Amino acid sequence: MNRYQFLKSYAYLLCHCHLSYPSYLAPEVIAQGSFHPSDPSRDEAPLPSGPKTDVWSLGVLLFELCAGRRLLQNIEISERLKFILTLGCMDDIVTVLAEEHGCLDTIKELPENVLELLRKCLTFLPSKRPTPAELLGDPVFSGISCHYTPFQKPVSLFSSSLRCAHLELPDDISDLCKDDDDDYLSERAIDEVYHLWCLAGGDLEKELTNKEIIQSKPPICTLPNFVLEDGESFGQGRDRSFLLDDTTVTLSLCQLRNRLKDVAGEAYYPLLEDEQSSLPQSNSSNELSATVTLPLIIRERDTEYQLIRIILFDRLLKAYPYKKNLVWKEARVDIPPLVRGLAWAALLGIEGDIQAKYESIDKDTPIPTDRQIEVDIPRCHQYDELLSSPQGHIKFRRVLKAWVVSHPDLVYWQGQSLPCRCVLLSHLVFFFSLAYACMSAFIPKYLYNFFLKDNSHVIQEYLTVFSQMIAFHDPELSNHLNEIGFIPDLYAIPWFLTMFTHVFPLHKIFHLWDTLLLGNSSFPFCIGVAILQQLRDRLLANGFNECILLFSDLPEIDIERCVRESITLFCWTPKSATYRQHAQPPKVAGDNGFGKTATYYSSDYQDMPKTDLSREPLALCDLKAEVSPRISAEDLIDLCELSLGGPTKRSRAGKPKIVAVDIRSVEDFGRGHISGSINIPFNTAFSCDGELLQCPATGVLQNYRGRVIVVISHAMKSAAMVRNQTHKHTSMHYYCFISALASYGC
Repeated sequence: MNRYQFLKSYAYLLCHCHLSYPSYLAPEVIAQGSFHPSDPSRDEAPLPSGPKTDVWSLGVLLFELCAGRRLLQNIEISERLKFILTLGCMDDIVTVLAEEHGCLDTIKELPENVLELLRKCLTFLPSKRPTPAELLGDPVFSGISCHYTPFQKPVSLFSSSLRCAHLELPDDISDLCKDDDDDYLSERAIDEVYHLWCLAGGDLEKELTNKEIIQSKPPICTLPNFVLEDGESFGQGRDRSFLLDDTTVTLSLCQLRNRLKDVAGEAYYPLLEDEQSSLPQSNSSNELSATVTLPLIIRERDTEYQLIRIILFDRLLKAYPYKKNLVWKEARVDIPPLVRGLAWAALLGIEGDIQAKYESIDKDTPIPTDRQIEVDIPRCHQYDELLSSPQGHIKFRRVLKAWVVSHPDLVYWQGQSLPCRCVLLSHLVFFFSLAYACMSAFIPKYLYNFFLKDNSHVIQEYLTVFSQMIAFHDPELSNHLNEIGFIPDLYAIPWFLTMFTHVFPLHKIFHLWDTLLLGNSSFPFCIGVAILQQLRDRLLANGFNECILLFSDLPEIDIERCVRESITLFCWTPKSATYRQHAQPPKVAGDNGFGKTATYYSSDYQDMPKTDLSREPLALCDLKAEVSPRISAEDLIDLCELSLGGPTKRSRAGKPKIVAVDIRSVEDFGRGHISGSINIPFNTAFSCDGELLQCPATGVLQNYRGRVIVVISHAMKSAAMVRNQTHKHTSMHYYCFISALASYGC
């Protein structure tokens, strides 16, 4: 490409640029002066720079390229601006600029069409200056415009827009089916191939060391022998490892191809509508079926299994949100680490132009929170190689600041960067804008109003519900912890405030969050109970001081077991038992229908339609006074299997067996009651000391160890009193108690 071809291509590509360096400012921009919102002499802000302003800047750039020198570099900025304004009195601005810079002969040697282009760009009056679109019609671009396709904004991955709108198919559709070499691996993205190459035993550092690109050298040997005050060094040249090395190293795929030799070609193109199995056809399909049953950490290191999962998720995510339900279905099996960031975004329901939203947030203007973020990031992430790097700090800080700026009603709390770290690391291979979008969706779902300036009422309600969940699932442990005064306020706040990133290392958090994102906002309660159950024996055997020491250095937790038990606890917990007044308000589905919740489990109780049988809000003081949770009459009907309507959480065989304790009077009980319920009238249930009296009915409860006991009453205070007293009774340690308000017709 000769000089003029380069100039034409450069002008074509820069026709939409805008520069604010003084020498490139258009006259109309200089003439409007600086604007301050507090200036009373200006009624309104000046109009922003438009496309014609960019055309002037383009003309200055082209002139500099043609003249081979920068414009107006030897005079003060104020003089530069005055000079540009005086150009309005000149007939030929290009000639004046050439004479001023001593390059008139060079400019005159330019082709006439290039000179005419410069004159068009450097037209003083904006009304006579061409727009970029008009400029592209200039004859100077006729030779290269055919090589540039019109710009079309790419459709965001997380958007419901039609992604095939500009798809062009060949005249003969059979051309797409031609397959000459069967090299399916070459069709995969480079990041996928590299990930699989590493799983197959590839080691990039070893390869670079063998090529002597990475050379091990003690740091002391890289220091100069003598350094002057001005920084000049003597005695030793700069080490080669600090210099740019553009050596190309070819990585062999032989080992990877040999590992994938049994994978059939059909595996690279799975059928999304095949309801029989999500496992693509393969010569080793039996082996892959067995791999699904292996622990997750083994599956993540299996090359063949990861290839199939990555291909499947890649197709599902490209079809998002139309295949949202299939994404949820496959995520229940496992999520490949390579696509974890995009899968999390899909599970959180991210849609729209997230890049534009992220770029529109001011992440540069100093704010009071900057100092706290600056201190928090190195302190919390000094052990992570990537995030502890200077560039990691910069990117991390920008994502956090974007969240703080875009949520002015919330504040930054110490440790808030921990959950952000997980989201950020899962998106490093994609976009930081996507990490911001996921964080903005994750916090309202699981940590709604946790970061208010005064969040005490939110935290206290959350911890109270968690305490009731412990009492529901493990009454013996709950009684013991309450007796020694080891309440959740002493250990659980960092758990929930950081969503367990304070408890587990990153590799465990990734596995935990893969399941967490499939549940609703109450799933963290189940994770907390599952952690306590792994420590159950040690907690029951120790007192307050020993428990404090135990949680100050938490023992190793089996994350696979924690996930399994969390799911079991979650499925056994009635939705209304975890109802919180300060949870996220009900979400409204979008007009396109994609805002609907994918599964019954992922929806919260407050998202369900309210009826006369729904649970009502409860004041915090009343909530704290109750040991076990309340449930709605709807959940009572579901537990008693009185109705088969509505969503079914588990099979009949899997439902917990309940015992209904009706504390209404004998007369009311006789008018109507749940079949099989036990009547213990409230008026005769307690002694003068407030203790529960033993009677034949209470003795019957001894035969129902391990069942859920539901206390039913017209008056909730009476039900709560019976429930609390019975729960504390020494012979009733192994029962789970729920109170429900029920009414019966005569």
